[in-house]
Amino acid sequence: MRDLTEGKEGKLILNFALPMLAGNVFQQMYNVVDSIIIGKVLGKEALAAVGANFPLIFALISFVVGIAIGSTVIISQYFGAKQMDRVKRTIDTLYIFMFFASILITTVGILSSKYIFQLISLPDDVIPLAIDYFTVYATGFIFFFGFQGTSAVLRGLGDSKTPLYFLIISTLTNIGLDLFFVLGLGWGVKGVALATVIAQAGAFFTIVWYLNRYHSFLDFSPLKMRFDKDIFKKSLKIGLPTGFQQTFVSLGFLALYRIVNMFGTPTIAAYTIAMRIDMFAAMPAMNFSAALSTFVGQNIGANKFERIGRGLNSTLGMTSIISVTVTLLAMFFAEPLMYLFTNDAEVVAVGKQYIYVVSGFYIVFSTMFIINGIMRGAGDTFFPMIITILSLWVIRIPASYLLSLKIGTLGIWWGIPVAWVFGVIASYVYYKTGRWKLKAVVKHDKKTS
Repeated sequence: MRDLTEGKEGKLILNFALPMLAGNVFQQMYNVVDSIIIGKVLGKEALAAVGANFPLIFALISFVVGIAIGSTVIISQYFGAKQMDRVKRTIDTLYIFMFFASILITTVGILSSKYIFQLISLPDDVIPLAIDYFTVYATGFIFFFGFQGTSAVLRGLGDSKTPLYFLIISTLTNIGLDLFFVLGLGWGVKGVALATVIAQAGAFFTIVWYLNRYHSFLDFSPLKMRFDKDIFKKSLKIGLPTGFQQTFVSLGFLALYRIVNMFGTPTIAAYTIAMRIDMFAAMPAMNFSAALSTFVGQNIGANKFERIGRGLNSTLGMTSIISVTVTLLAMFFAEPLMYLFTNDAEVVAVGKQYIYVVSGFYIVFSTMFIINGIMRGAGDTFFPMIITILSLWVIRIPASYLLSLKIGTLGIWWGIPVAWVFGVIASYVYYKTGRWKLKAVVKHDKKTS
């Protein structure tokens, strides 16, 4: 566990963020390896089918992930205040909630997947493959939530390294099983999904074994866990806005997929690949934002508000350098990156178009995410939710749709940076008001700015 309330702010945030970033790189390798194998071996229809699953899976898990973020904020603030009994009760409550949520989501997802794929106008030749992939993948939600919940707990306690080690093992397992199930046994998209489920299950069970053996304080014993209603209410107060935010984002992705689907299978496949590349570009901002949130939570718990502004400035400096570097790499290697996933020239051409438009605004996306990390760490998740909903539903989706009618797929892509620009301006204005300082779970007699 790591105390983030003492020491040089930038160094603390960097050291905390790097293991999370490395872990997420390995976690995204699930998707990248899946996409490469599918695109090269099974073709663009299968690639489009797996890509169409992303917004559906995101829609199903996003609300629960939002609640988990609320719990992480509470854990970090209680840990900063050294209230360890409340830390343990928060952890127990989170695990119990995620267990029952995973069962519900698996059931709802399997029963509704066919109708959702039809609703977003997925091509008829792609829907059966999409259903096959999802049905197998959904059986692993319980392991996905278990591992993500454990990782969230450890991050709240200042430990970002332990999840990394298990993610590396899980990713290597997933790659090996991908190759065996698809190339060796010829199981197609079902084999790709099964490889991911097995890898996630292995990661969850091994990290639980490790924690019980080496961190007895956490004591992962299901029969001893107790659900705390008061703490759950606090988690909901913080997590519900984030959960709704994630849900509206996921529904927005479904709406965007409907626009993309209007242009046929090659565009869907290109969008699937471009999103994989986008995720790698977005990971530094997302992980530094998560690190900053934990930093803010602990320092609010310790009543050290004066460290927060310095932490923000240091984080913005680091992520800006990374964003500019990633932009240059993405633009220079756009074509080779696309050919890594597919040999279809039409798919490559559309994907390059996406990269050239969107990658120039990665620094805007990064800045928006970092500023919102301050609010989340303080427990103020309502206003970031409003900003996200407005950016997506009032700016991005209408802009993408209207522009696509005028200039085709190029118009879809331009709707993305337009929304990011609005989001970063709104986030910065709210941050400067200082209202987020009033949302802390741990209260102090006096706050300093």
